[in-house]
Amino acid sequence: MKILTDRLTASPTAFAFEAGSGWWQQRMPRHAGLPPELDHPFAVHVEAHVMGEDIYLEGRVEGELALECGRCLARYRQRLCEPFRLVLEPAGTREPADPEAARALRETGLCLEDEFETGWYRGAEIQLDAVCLEVISLALPVQPLCKPECAGLCSRCGKDLNQGDCGCEEVRPPSPFDVLATLRDGGSEGIN
Repeated sequence: MKILTDRLTASPTAFAFEAGSGWWQQRMPRHAGLPPELDHPFAVHVEAHVMGEDIYLEGRVEGELALECGRCLARYRQRLCEPFRLVLEPAGTREPADPEAARALRETGLCLEDEFETGWYRGAEIQLDAVCLEVISLALPVQPLCKPECAGLCSRCGKDLNQGDCGCEEVRPPSPFDVLATLRDGGSEGIN
């Protein structure tokens, strides 16, 4: 996924890329709960143009991932359709203080700043892989849920409560404030 910077003009140019399983396996870190491969590639749509010396990118990443629900452990499909905007200014002779960002600028022609919506570019081409990974990472739910009202698993027997009640007696752990109730109810004879 690369864009040739010297071919961009003030008029937006549209680009379309696909990011499939091979791309996913090479670039996505192995996190618990993320699938090792994609059933369908991500579609990346970008419009790019120059504004003075800066490059303006606007686009979206679309696709879906098979995730595991954080409550009931069921596998489900999470649809992603995430827009992004990015303004890149020429790096010139500047070098990022972060060694990882400096390496990215050398290798891909692009480094993103902390806010993600801004960054630097250098050279005749920029690779958009890091942008796509960042968009996907930010779009992933913190706690994946198969549905908002997921009931989860019974803490006693492990039954999926989305399929019905398990019949286990609900046991509430004792509250740390039960001691205060004994004080209120006259159990304070030994306290002055």
